[in-house]
Amino acid sequence: MLKKYAAAMLALAVTATTAAGAASTVAPADAGVHAEQKVLHAFLSTGETGLDPAVASDVASLSLLENLFDPLLRYDYLARPVKLIPNTLTAMPSVEDGGLSYTFHLREDIYFTPDAAFKGAHRQVTAEDYVYSFKRLYDPALKSPWLYLFDGVTEIRALDKFTLRIRLKAADPNFLYYLAMPAAGVVAREVMEAYGAQAGNHPVGTGPFRIGTWKHSDQIILLANRDFRPTEFDGKRLPILDRIDIKIVEEYQSRVLGFLNGEFDFLEQLPESMKEMVLTPDARLKPELAAKGIVLAPFPVLQTYYMWMNMDDPLIGGYGKDKVALRRAIALGYNSAEDVATMKKGLAIPAVTPLPPNVLGYDARYRSPVAYDPALANALLDRYGYRKGKDGYRSQPDGKPLMLVMHSESSTVGRLRDELWRKNLNAIGLNVTFKSDKKTEIIKASRLGSVMMFETNWVADFPDGDNFYQLLYGPNAGRANYARFNLPAYNQRYEQARLMGDSPRRTALYDELAQLIHAYTPWVLLTHPISADLQQPWLKNYRRHPVEFTNWRYLDVDAHTAR
Repeated sequence: MLKKYAAAMLALAVTATTAAGAASTVAPADAGVHAEQKVLHAFLSTGETGLDPAVASDVASLSLLENLFDPLLRYDYLARPVKLIPNTLTAMPSVEDGGLSYTFHLREDIYFTPDAAFKGAHRQVTAEDYVYSFKRLYDPALKSPWLYLFDGVTEIRALDKFTLRIRLKAADPNFLYYLAMPAAGVVAREVMEAYGAQAGNHPVGTGPFRIGTWKHSDQIILLANRDFRPTEFDGKRLPILDRIDIKIVEEYQSRVLGFLNGEFDFLEQLPESMKEMVLTPDARLKPELAAKGIVLAPFPVLQTYYMWMNMDDPLIGGYGKDKVALRRAIALGYNSAEDVATMKKGLAIPAVTPLPPNVLGYDARYRSPVAYDPALANALLDRYGYRKGKDGYRSQPDGKPLMLVMHSESSTVGRLRDELWRKNLNAIGLNVTFKSDKKTEIIKASRLGSVMMFETNWVADFPDGDNFYQLLYGPNAGRANYARFNLPAYNQRYEQARLMGDSPRRTALYDELAQLIHAYTPWVLLTHPISADLQQPWLKNYRRHPVEFTNWRYLDVDAHTAR
């Protein structure tokens, strides 16, 4: 089945977060009535870090923010290719001055969920709230990873109570995409000032759901926001669900077994290591599962896996020939075919550039100058003085020991990845030790520049190549640029490209950026995953979106079909 749909799967994607849900009916958690409720039992694959739109950047937190807060725009749920539509606006914004000025007219029926910070007031959203929310990203105390989205903004101003104007320094073809991201969600000044540094633990938004109960990185209950503005889908007012029970389930096996036991409603991105539990050798759904009404849905994933190396690290970083040779040898020693076949179980394709297929700017003609070649890797290390000792491991050119330190996730798959890297690196005489931790902690340390090497992935925030190439832009070091790569030749080309729309000229610049990545090797490009999604028969309205993290507001469950 997957092979049959391979071409279709190599397209847009959404997230590494795995969410799922089971149909059940329960009494309301926060009311004294006895009416049955529609409940989705869901899980996230990693713990959330906090629920402040200006600060959170991990997939679990963004998935929750998407349901609690409201940006000005969002994506049409069913439109393919993807299409932006008004969210808290009366219409799409007007654009003037050659793309330098945007005017937004807000709906007048948007209200924050109740909170003590409002002192009993039914708090209406105004243009000033969006001005405040966007300007918070500039607060140096927050160190927002999303500030780069507004780097090109020169003015954010409320023209009247429900009219907002934003002016740019230069036209940016992707600017409206930024305003559909969770980071652009509206917050209330009263709430932020009332809770201060703890605002991320007290989310108060205007979205279709609100927080019911919350045990950090363990269990979260979202309740339908019945004050949510009138919005319909398929003839029903949103949100359709009354409640979402969410658990943090980090182990792959627990997620899959939970789904197979009927505890979860859908499973996105079937883990490669669990493939044999669900699929036949030719990648079809096992007959006994199909007989239960379970559906296998191939999905095109807009995602890139890569292993980055810290360019500021004294051992592996730097732009001198010997340091470049070391990183290039590591890239040449990576066995892509083994990774795809053994680790990914065939559910991936090798990454040639940072862009997965069907992202705007992707060039199918581009060919990487770097391929798996351990003989060449060994020769390169020999040439630049990384000599082997009696133990078979190499030393630095000055004779000092060479010990690589790679951070990894403390999970079963993380340990399997460690062994693949150990095998690849040992084969070219490089000794490596692994330091395991939770991904959220590794990312925090990465932003501080204290991690040497780490394998991670990037899920597109919007379907344009800029979202991937910005990951190596020098000024983004300490934010999404975990490699802390800062090359003037790269920065100059990126700055040119980000001002262009999708065009042959921009694609040519992207190819030049890819060449610079291959030349200096701050990354080892790994894979673009192919997602195998599973769906229970009782779930209704489910369609995975290419960009948005969740589709919970549209989902319905049929309790009569569920076990």
